[in-house]
Amino acid sequence: MHPEHNDDRPIRVVNTTNGKELVKKLEIAGTGPKRSRGLLGRRGLETGQALWIVPCEAVHTFGMQFTLDLVYLDKEHRVKKIVRNIPPWRISGCLTAHSVIELAAGSVLEADVQPGDQLEFIDPENIGG
Repeated sequence: MHPEHNDDRPIRVVNTTNGKELVKKLEIAGTGPKRSRGLLGRRGLETGQALWIVPCEAVHTFGMQFTLDLVYLDKEHRVKKIVRNIPPWRISGCLTAHSVIELAAGSVLEADVQPGDQLEFIDPENIGG
């Protein structure tokens, strides 16, 4: 999955290690303005919705209005680090990460994501869906 993906097509993220879906609709922040803005100004995320910031090894929640789960990934989309329930006004990072997925709090627990798990990004246009 490339960070310049057309945002109009929904992307799913599946944990191939345990077979569970982590994200139903992934947004990508792969450009300067989108990466800088992130989720600021939003009141929350819908269930199954997430933002993938790429490249990224650290995020802040200054000015956020809700709690997040964070999943840090390497270049091969393997989970490097998980941060659950990070509240507003915090900083988090993983210096070995290439990107981070920001999700609604509780998403990581529900999908049983663990460090070392392999994630797959599924673009429906590329699979004929």
